[in-house]
Amino acid sequence: MHNELTKKDIELMRQELEYRRGVLRPKLIEDVKTARAFGDLSENFEYKAAKRDKNRNDSRCRYLENMIKTAVIISEGSKDGVVGLYDKVTFYVEEDDEEVTCQIVTTMRQNALKNRVSKESPVGRAVLGRRVGDRVTVEVNERYSYDIVIRAIEPGEDNGEAPLVGF
Repeated sequence: MHNELTKKDIELMRQELEYRRGVLRPKLIEDVKTARAFGDLSENFEYKAAKRDKNRNDSRCRYLENMIKTAVIISEGSKDGVVGLYDKVTFYVEEDDEEVTCQIVTTMRQNALKNRVSKESPVGRAVLGRRVGDRVTVEVNERYSYDIVIRAIEPGEDNGEAPLVGF
């Protein structure tokens, strides 16, 4: 399995990994040592919290390493008039009689609350490569789908504004 990411995604992941390994991990190890010195480990909340934080950081490092290792670099550019990565798309949802605008991003940058939709989401898959005026079906699952009409495409670029998704 591979992850389709942009060069900017990889760069941001490497920066985060460097920070977590070089700055955060030594601090978290020191926190564990300090909390261990408080005594009985079975009732030492500080120790348990410090271990949890260290393990969480180590887990995130492993996740980032795996994402970088399995990444396939994709282009963020698109042809004129065609929905591509980082473009803002305005579409009309017929079923709800409303207009929605979202930006199509990689999975490492998605954030539904900020209208950043993954290219691998049902909406992302439906609109990528389409043009203004196209009517497409968004297949949510095998039992539910809905139609949308693309009304506008605003060309975009990865300016680094969208942060990496945490967990």
